[in-house]
Amino acid sequence: MIKAVYIHIPFCKNICSYCSFCKIYYHEKKVEQYLKSLKKEIETYYRQEKISTIYIGGGTPSDLNLEELNILLDIIKLLNKEKNYEFTFECNFDITKEKLQLLKEKGVNRLSFGIETIHSKYLNLLNRISNKKEIYSKISLCRQLGFHNINGDLMYAFKEETIPELKEDLNFLLSLNLEHISTYSLMIEEHTKLYLNHEQNCDEKRDSNMYYTIHHILKKNHYEHYEISNFSKKGYRSKHNMTYWNNLEYYGFGLGAAGYIDQVRYSNTKSIQHYFNGKYRYEEEKIDRRNQICYELILKLRTSDGVDQKKFLEKYHTSIEENYFIDDLIKEKSLIKKENKIYIPYDKWYVMNHILERFVR
Repeated sequence: MIKAVYIHIPFCKNICSYCSFCKIYYHEKKVEQYLKSLKKEIETYYRQEKISTIYIGGGTPSDLNLEELNILLDIIKLLNKEKNYEFTFECNFDITKEKLQLLKEKGVNRLSFGIETIHSKYLNLLNRISNKKEIYSKISLCRQLGFHNINGDLMYAFKEETIPELKEDLNFLLSLNLEHISTYSLMIEEHTKLYLNHEQNCDEKRDSNMYYTIHHILKKNHYEHYEISNFSKKGYRSKHNMTYWNNLEYYGFGLGAAGYIDQVRYSNTKSIQHYFNGKYRYEEEKIDRRNQICYELILKLRTSDGVDQKKFLEKYHTSIEENYFIDDLIKEKSLIKKENKIYIPYDKWYVMNHILERFVR
């Protein structure tokens, strides 16, 4: 049963230099046509399940004007929602009080802001515009309007960044008393401005030191490090993202969105003209049983929960050991087998990808 929906809004009034997601500059006529196509796509593929998590990302969804936001949020009415659903909306800090009030009225109950850093030299590098005063003011406004589940993104591992600078960013985020913090090491990816400008990644040793600095400081301040890049206060894990990490199926609607339905992983077209013409799907891949098991392990081992062996056996009618030789990983303590769980210990999380690669050989 599918319980999660991701909706992609590709429009931005400002393009960040590091962003590799599907995005285009805001254009009023294109937004109008896009929302019509989005509605048709949902009507075509949605099968009336009761949805427990909705996530609207981008792009910059908050760049839509009030009328456009109204239309988008009315499209959401097509979805049958469970009583205690989670509804996340990504925002920039230039979002207005009127837009936030509309989101609240239409059922949005979780906000996600890209804070990234408070240091102007790195904000300039990222082509982002914000400042501490504006961030404090907007988070305070969100609280006044009744939003009590807010995520903030932190970016780190800029090439010249120091540990003291990182600690300043962390202390600022802690001062906001956010329920959830997502952390991302800066990656220079193709088809981004940083890549075209030949920017370089931070060296691995510094990246590792920063990763564990974040872990220790946030853990000390009562945040649970529940997934390789995510921290939450008790009871505030991202329900939507847990859908991905638990290898559950979900809808992906919108330009460049990805989904997983009936053991088929799909991605939508990144051509806006194709999307306007109703040619939504670009690629589809049927996931066979072997790959289902592989995805299950790789995704769940990204979390502090790891893999529940009993549930794995019930789902696949086979054990992990029957599919993978994990004794060496256990002997070297890259995997811990305790009671009914198998998980990667925190001190190995930075090299987690190297561990997971051994499952896909």
